[in-house]
Amino acid sequence: MEMTRVPRWRRSLANHRGEAGWTLIEMLVVLSLIMILTSVAMTQYRNSVQTAREGALRSNLFQMRDAIDQYYADKNKYPESLETLVSDHYLRAVPKDPFTQATDWQTVPADAEPGSTSAVAGIYNVKSNSQDAALDGGRYADW
Repeated sequence: MEMTRVPRWRRSLANHRGEAGWTLIEMLVVLSLIMILTSVAMTQYRNSVQTAREGALRSNLFQMRDAIDQYYADKNKYPESLETLVSDHYLRAVPKDPFTQATDWQTVPADAEPGSTSAVAGIYNVKSNSQDAALDGGRYADW
């Protein structure tokens, strides 16, 4: 019986043929890890978007309330509407609510001044019209 001599590179290739691919278990472990990391990343992304919107809402409310206070300090009365603040150059424009994407803010009327003959008391405060819940559990309409 004559043995044929097989080159070394063919022997090593033949020995490792069964180990060339991934097993099903390895694939499932890798896919599970990818899914877990993706879900953690998506949660962080959603929270960062929500936090950015909340920051924008706080900033918009602060600017409008500050403009209302400046208007009252200058004219000794509250503005009739938010558009009055724009027309009298206390605001460049009425900002959009980052949650409702509209400029229709909930306004809180001021108490009537004693001895005032004006039928309109004016706007004392401004709030969001969004009924959504904030990350801290409160409602944006209560800010």
